[in-house]
Amino acid sequence: MSLVKNFRMMSLYNQRINTQLMECCLALPSSTLEKNTHSFFTDIVSYWNHLLFGDLILLRRLALNNVAQLSLDDFVDFPSPCSPTDIYSKNVVEIAALRKQLDELIIVYCGSLTDEECEQFISYTTTEGEQITKAVADVIQHIFNHQTHHRGQLTCVLSQFGVDYGCMDLPVIVAEGSRSEFSPK
Repeated sequence: MSLVKNFRMMSLYNQRINTQLMECCLALPSSTLEKNTHSFFTDIVSYWNHLLFGDLILLRRLALNNVAQLSLDDFVDFPSPCSPTDIYSKNVVEIAALRKQLDELIIVYCGSLTDEECEQFISYTTTEGEQITKAVADVIQHIFNHQTHHRGQLTCVLSQFGVDYGCMDLPVIVAEGSRSEFSPK
């Protein structure tokens, strides 16, 4: 399977799972959303803010390197990422709107990505000030791995709070798989 087909499938999974989990969170009272999780992030809202941060900073790094028609103009409606602890909003409705918009951008981005672009290298400075060079494919893979990692933590917290967030299995969520024509929903 080509990397591009895999990334397109993962962009759909990313959008659908974020929507599924966000719908669960939108149904929660603010007391639960702000309740101390005693985990990696202090509350559910902080998890969502960090997920936004990770996507924004990594996608901006790709945009700065002109990969797959992504440009900084695509980010005018988004906050500027600075730190992994950024709080863009404490309001889950506002976060949900940003999340939806960002997931749509990821789908468009992955839909325009080519295998040749996946092989290119980009250089950027990390939030810790380190200058590094990575293959585009590795940066994109990290976008999805970062999301999966923190959504795993979030689903653990949701479970402890008694929330049933449903099935998260890739073959169920993206039943069309990677081998079908790319058609975002």
